[in-house]
Amino acid sequence: MPAATTTDRASGLAPDWGNDVGKLLLRVTVGGLVLLHGLFKLGSGPGFIVKMLAAHNLPGALGYLVYVGEILAPVLLIAGLWTRAAAAVVVVNMVIALLLVHTGQFFQLTNQGGWALELQGLYLFGALTIMLLGAGRYAVAGAQRGLN
Repeated sequence: MPAATTTDRASGLAPDWGNDVGKLLLRVTVGGLVLLHGLFKLGSGPGFIVKMLAAHNLPGALGYLVYVGEILAPVLLIAGLWTRAAAAVVVVNMVIALLLVHTGQFFQLTNQGGWALELQGLYLFGALTIMLLGAGRYAVAGAQRGLN
């Protein structure tokens, strides 16, 4: 039998079930946390982002792409559908956010000693990790290869 369908005799579970559960947990956590930011922006509008883009001589209309990076892509991550592509969109979204909004904080620490950008770092590196690992078996698309 192929490795993906064989089971551990003691537990009755597939040998890499923990690997797949870990991928599911990472997808749901990163996707859920980024989605909350997107839902807030859905309610308040992208005005802040549009102004920030204009301040950098970029078209303000690009600010509406935040909905792709903070609503559509996280929903796809949570579902496990086109996971690698969705994670790449979150990575790009976070890199742009870091460059436009947070460049002055790259080397700052908080009063508690943590990195000032630890939340943004979690989103960026969490999404990068998902992009590299894929969705795993516990996803809408299953363990299919390719973008998942």
